[in-house]
Amino acid sequence: MIKKLLGFFIIFLTCSQMGVLAQSSRDSVVQLYGVVMTSDSLRAVPSASIVVKGKGRGTITNPDGVFSIVVLKGDLVEFSSIGYQAKSLVIPRNSNREMSVVVLLTNDTNYLPAVIVRPRPTREQFERDFVNNRYPDDDFEIARKNTDEAARRALMQALPSDGREAVSFQMRQQAARYYSAGQIPPMNIMNPLAWGEFIRSWKRGDYKKKR
Repeated sequence: MIKKLLGFFIIFLTCSQMGVLAQSSRDSVVQLYGVVMTSDSLRAVPSASIVVKGKGRGTITNPDGVFSIVVLKGDLVEFSSIGYQAKSLVIPRNSNREMSVVVLLTNDTNYLPAVIVRPRPTREQFERDFVNNRYPDDDFEIARKNTDEAARRALMQALPSDGREAVSFQMRQQAARYYSAGQIPPMNIMNPLAWGEFIRSWKRGDYKKKR
């Protein structure tokens, strides 16, 4: 019997405490509404941000600068907009369930260093600078330079053989030695194909002394 009475008493205390907390939570809610305007001309500030700091809640003003948001007593509310200095408001602990405010934002002025723009002194100097300007090559100009015949010939004479060409030349030499192994090597002096390759090599400058 005593245990049942004790259980009922604990349940009663718990329900009473939850009711007090719920009542306290309802009493701390404040409906904050008002208008955000400029301090110099009293014009409405549309799309101004209203943020409850540390709570992750907020809203923005309508085109007439009017807003409405639910906050709690003791909350810190910040009003901000681009081009204006931010302003903060602390909700009083003894405020009513509804609170109206008029927030005046001050222009945030930034002073930049002066820049003086002068024209070219003379037409002759402008024409000279325009002609002598150098711009980076575009893709078409780069492709044209890479396919130029003189540039390709210079590269062919200056670049050494790569691994594939060197191995191919070595294999051809070995094949020629194996072909004439045990006998006198053939003379290509009467071979027209050999003479054609010699003439082409001579025209390319393969026999010139390379520095």
